[in-house]
Amino acid sequence: MAAGPHIPVLYQDIIHALQPKSGGLYVDCTLGGGGHAQGILEASRPDGKLLGLDLDPQAIAIARKRLASFGERARIERASYVELTSALKSAGWNLVDGIVFDLGVSSMQFGTPERGFSFQHDGPLDMRFNPEGSVSAAELVNQMSEAELAEIIFRYGEDRNARRIARAIVRARPLQTTSQLAAVVAGAGGARGHLHPATRTFQALRIAVNDELKSIEAALPQAVQALNSGGRLAIISFQSLEDRIVKDYFNRESTDCLCPPQQPVCTCGHKATIRKVTRKPIVPTESEISDNPRARSAKLRLAEKL
Repeated sequence: MAAGPHIPVLYQDIIHALQPKSGGLYVDCTLGGGGHAQGILEASRPDGKLLGLDLDPQAIAIARKRLASFGERARIERASYVELTSALKSAGWNLVDGIVFDLGVSSMQFGTPERGFSFQHDGPLDMRFNPEGSVSAAELVNQMSEAELAEIIFRYGEDRNARRIARAIVRARPLQTTSQLAAVVAGAGGARGHLHPATRTFQALRIAVNDELKSIEAALPQAVQALNSGGRLAIISFQSLEDRIVKDYFNRESTDCLCPPQQPVCTCGHKATIRKVTRKPIVPTESEISDNPRARSAKLRLAEKL
C-alpha cells in the first residue's frame, strides 16, 4: 500500500520562525517528504540553499522528486541528524542560518503498512527509520526478557500497565505482525482514555528501535554549534519525552550560570549560547488539526543563536 501525501506540520510557523533569506544556508534534519524544505527554498529565492537529511530511502526518493526544480540549491543526504556535523563538513558548509527538526515518525511512514509503525494497518513488526538498521521491533518483542520489555514500555511509553503488557507479550510469543502485537496489548489492558490500548507500547518500541531520545540529545549541541549568530533552531516534537529534552536543553543553554541558586559565586563558568524566541511552545490551530489530524500533539520550540 502506498503512503499518503506528505503534509508538513506547522508549515507556516516554521517559515515564519526561520525567516529564510536569499543567500542563506539552511538544514532540514528530518527531510521526510520535503514539505518544510520546499517552503524554505521558495522563501530563500533566488540563491538560498538547503541541506536535507533523512535515513529513510522512501522519503529520500520522494523529497528528491519534490525538490528537483531547485537544482543545486537543494542538497539531499541519506544520513541521521546525529551526523549533522559531518554532513555539514561533507557539504563544505561551516555555519548556517537556520535548522529545523520535525521529530518522530512521519504520516508517510505511518501510512505504509510494510514499515510496521502503525497498528491501524497489518504489517511486519519493523519500525526502523533506516530499513537497513540492525534491530527491528520484532527482534525486541521476541528476544527481550519480560523485565526488559516492561522497562521499555514504562520508560518510553509511560504506560502504568507496562508489567502486565510485557507479561502478556512474553506469553504470546512469537509475535511477527502489528495486528498480533496490538491484539495482545489490548487484551492486557494498555493505555486508557482516548488512546488506543496499543498506542503507548508502539511508541515505546519505536523509540527503542531507533534510539530516538539519545539521538535528540546528541544532535542538539551540534545544531547550536552549527548556527551563525542570529541563526534560528526550530524543533517540532510530538510527545512529552521529546519535548522535555528540547525544553530542558533550551532552558539550560539560554542561562548564563547553572550553579545552585544558594551558591553565592558562580564556579561553573557556563555562558548562554542561545535565547528562547518564545516563552511557550507554538501549537497548531484548530483549523490545521482539522486538515491534518497528525498535527494535534505537535509543539514547536524556537531558539536563536547568540
